[in-house]
Amino acid sequence: MNRHDPGPAFRALHQRGNPFVLANAWDVGSARLLSALGAQAIGTTSAGYGFTQGIPDMGYLTRDQSLAHAAELVAATPLPVSGDFENGFGDDPETVAETVRLACEAGLAGCSIEDTQLPTHHAYDFDLAVERIKAAAAAARALPRDFVLVARADGIMNHQYDIDEALKRLQAFEAAGADCLYAPMTASFGDLMRICANTTAPVNALAAGEYTQFSRAQYADISIARISLGSALSRCIHQAIIDGAGPIFEDGNFNQLTKGARGNDIDHLLIKGSGA
Repeated sequence: MNRHDPGPAFRALHQRGNPFVLANAWDVGSARLLSALGAQAIGTTSAGYGFTQGIPDMGYLTRDQSLAHAAELVAATPLPVSGDFENGFGDDPETVAETVRLACEAGLAGCSIEDTQLPTHHAYDFDLAVERIKAAAAAARALPRDFVLVARADGIMNHQYDIDEALKRLQAFEAAGADCLYAPMTASFGDLMRICANTTAPVNALAAGEYTQFSRAQYADISIARISLGSALSRCIHQAIIDGAGPIFEDGNFNQLTKGARGNDIDHLLIKGSGA
């Protein structure tokens, strides 16, 4: 892959009916481990990175923080990296467009923009949501290299609207120039199938909650192009901390610490994942 233009390799991964896994990392170490274990592309995770900074998810990271973190992950492995850039770090379309330009400068292969007025769960009005994606797409197409723009309709996950509104938004986002579409946590697998059947752009699915029970082959059968992990792996790590440290401080039991990976194995994967 050309480190100076990761876009073409990243775009080529987006094939309807042949989904790749976007492995969301939260720091350099996790990015390199995921790379060594076979990831084809890395995604940032606003929640996972926020956890490393001791802050909650949903709109508390600044754009500068997120861009600096993304640049670290770009430098960490030879894989293309996509940025989870929440609502573009501003309400107005001009701010979203500037975020896309800065994401390109950070070396990212693409980024996602959602329709949530953070830090609330409220969805932007339909017209504004579309204008924001239109501005982001125009900025992406004006860049000096390829860039994959993902448009997110988060209202189902945030209990703001139903599948009909989500589909209406995704269709409008596609018409506005989005390269990939994403409505996380639809109410059913059937709803996800409906999105794929009524759009032509690549569709992203989130492997979380009940959606972890479906295999890559089942996602392929409904024409999904990309499966992201979101903050799931990060939360697994935090659960391991809770499970490991809880007994230590509750009753002085250290037995659970034998479950950790061997240091030599981690060292090997970190070196392999760096591309060195």
